Amino acid sequence: MKRPPKVVAFDCDGVMFDSQEANRAYYNHVLDHFHLPAMTPEQLAYVHMHTVDESLAYLIRDEATRDSAQAYRRQLGYLPFLKFMEMEPGLVPLLETLRPRFKTAVATNRTDTMASVLADNHIDHLFDLVVCALDVQFPKPHPEALNKVVHHFSVSPEEVIYVGDSQVDEMAAKAAAIPFVAYRNPALMADHHIRHLTEIAGLLGL
Repeated sequence: MKRPPKVVAFDCDGVMFDSQEANRAYYNHVLDHFHLPAMTPEQLAYVHMHTVDESLAYLIRDEATRDSAQAYRRQLGYLPFLKFMEMEPGLVPLLETLRPRFKTAVATNRTDTMASVLADNHIDHLFDLVVCALDVQFPKPHPEALNKVVHHFSVSPEEVIYVGDSQVDEMAAKAAAIPFVAYRNPALMADHHIRHLTEIAGLLGL
């Protein structure tokens, strides 16, 4: 980190929340509604990293069925599945430690569920900016979401750190020239690797 960081940005799924079971329940429910088989482990890994539109395109190859699934999932909503999401230990104390010295942001490929996730867990007030897939033309791994973070706070890319857990996050950070902190994924190319969110405070000298 050439300049002291001013902004800490987080991915949502796999970083702020363990959402694997929520995603499993949600997508398997949609698939079952259309009499399609449950996801394989590979499919589950894909939906963890991608937008709902990309995920349904990946899971349902038949266009007519996919269009019906899109209509159904909009009617269904994600709220019944939020109960399966588990907040990562140490997230709230970390955010409270970071603020107000550092600005905090979320950059996620979630769409219309992100606001509910934050509000239902009573942490929406702990973020200065939330950028989801609805706010960009191109979701991650494109850098647009992280570029929005840079521009919003009027900082240079090196004054932001991005905490992510997937190759999609790694690629987005690299394309945005933002230092990347890999969370619980030693296979990723990153400036730092951490196992616990509390380690971020140490990286920042807190």
